[in-house]
Amino acid sequence: MGKRIIVQRRGRGSPTWRTPDHLHIAPARYPPLDPDKTYKAIVRDLIHDPGRWVPLAEVELETGQVFYIPAVEGLYIGQVISIGPNAEIANGNILPVGAIPEGTQISNIEKNPGDGGRYARSSGTYGIILGKSGDKVKIQLPSGKVVEVSSKARATIGVIAGGGRLEKPLLKAGAAFYKYKAKSTWWPRVRGVAMNPVAHPHGGGRHVGRPTTVARNTPPGRKVGHIAARKTGRGKGSRKAGA
Repeated sequence: MGKRIIVQRRGRGSPTWRTPDHLHIAPARYPPLDPDKTYKAIVRDLIHDPGRWVPLAEVELETGQVFYIPAVEGLYIGQVISIGPNAEIANGNILPVGAIPEGTQISNIEKNPGDGGRYARSSGTYGIILGKSGDKVKIQLPSGKVVEVSSKARATIGVIAGGGRLEKPLLKAGAAFYKYKAKSTWWPRVRGVAMNPVAHPHGGGRHVGRPTTVARNTPPGRKVGHIAARKTGRGKGSRKAGA
């Protein structure tokens, strides 16, 4: 009888595959506030969070409440920002997307009002407001996809800090080891075909030797490859080999 393959062991959800809690400073979310009021806040600190690729801004409201959000480029310690529908269109301010002009670069965009921020949270990313229709706002995400959100959803003016992170090469495997260790990412990731047959259904040779598509209800020990694939083979528009 073969041993449990790696996807089975990962599926157990043991601490081996979880990000350590001590690496995360705090949740990076907007606080629940009165949507009709405009608040003043001050940036108390910019913090390195080992559990994410983006620095966090520690923000203190005039009410004394403290929360954390992904920092945008140009944000500095001691900066006074505004939060609310009547805030100025300035870097670091937080407004409902319905109050932000078209073409503005925004980040940490809420998908639903009050969820704290869902879109454009990675380093160097931002969304662009394309247009408004009624109580809906069209936003182009960093991927190029266009989504519609409520005009009451909040967003931060500016581009998320940490851009250009991928431009520096890792140079050695040790750098990649520590990079992924902080995020509890499975690394190095060995190909199934490079394993022995006892360790993976694709192992034991230079190629798989059988179709890599498997059904949705396949037993865990064989559920690897293209799971419940909608389509297989070359697309109709693909060029023939050698053409």
